Amino acid sequence: MTKFLVIQTAFPGDVILATALIEKLHCFFPEARIDMLVRKGNESLLMDHPFLNSILVWNKKNKKYSGLLHLLKRIRNEKYDKVINLQRFATSGCLTAFSGAKEKIGFKKNPFSILFDKSYDHNMLRGLHEVQRNNQLIAAFTDDTFNKPKLYPSEKDFSAIHKYQLQKYICILPSSVWFTKQYPKEKWINFIQSVPKELHIFLLGGPEDNFLCDEIMTQSNINNIKNLAGQLSFLQSAALMKGALMNYTNDSAPLHLASSMNAPVTSIFCSTIPSFGFYPLSDNATIIETTIELPCKPCGLHGWKACPLGHFKCAYTIENTQLLETIPNASI
Repeated sequence: MTKFLVIQTAFPGDVILATALIEKLHCFFPEARIDMLVRKGNESLLMDHPFLNSILVWNKKNKKYSGLLHLLKRIRNEKYDKVINLQRFATSGCLTAFSGAKEKIGFKKNPFSILFDKSYDHNMLRGLHEVQRNNQLIAAFTDDTFNKPKLYPSEKDFSAIHKYQLQKYICILPSSVWFTKQYPKEKWINFIQSVPKELHIFLLGGPEDNFLCDEIMTQSNINNIKNLAGQLSFLQSAALMKGALMNYTNDSAPLHLASSMNAPVTSIFCSTIPSFGFYPLSDNATIIETTIELPCKPCGLHGWKACPLGHFKCAYTIENTQLLETIPNASI
């Protein structure tokens, strides 16, 4: 039996996009054993995944390096045929390089790539989607066709959110780790106040997003809105997003959550641009950006804690009507 290990120890969005490889590996090697290594907190994304045998978890915040050595020992004992490393940092590179796998594959940007059997470029300026960049690592023994990421909420996940699906609704996921990737609070409020009154609105996010969502809900001052931030798991949120008329996200993990369910999504790109390769993959997907030419956009490959020029025009010049136009049958 062929044994694969896929390593992606970055953020939730990166793990979601990595599931596209799981789909393809299973398609080409249906009898293979596929394991995946993620950072602690992201393993819940992969619960009940039908094509994964084991989920290895690395706790970066508790005994980081002793945990790394324990993982390395476990990986070596498994005697994998191929270790496929999507991460580009030294720790995951070390696990790959010394995994004892018959074939070690990763990106050239990884400091340990010199010890890999095969390594590939990871260029964010060519316009390739991250799924396509990742697929380079397995194309030699699968193919180079594009496929989507996919998550598998369970029946319990769908049952947990069923009561919210008894009316027409949209979901808004307003938060981002990075300030310059996050559509401003007052802009979300303005949009919410313009949404047709017959639609219910659910605010989603993690426990850390509860305060922002509560502020948005309170200041919107409407009755048909509910803050569910911190109350739903990743997969429950994904299940709820699947049934929404539209989901609104920043350029962050929630847009990939929508892609994994082929859920309708409108993604707002403030300081970043879609050609970096993290645009939504849903059949019904809209990208919102400012229509004004800004010489400062993009201001970097990733977000910033504050607008480098202090004006944040890439967000504030987005018009409310751009978002409203993406609500099915919305009257503007």
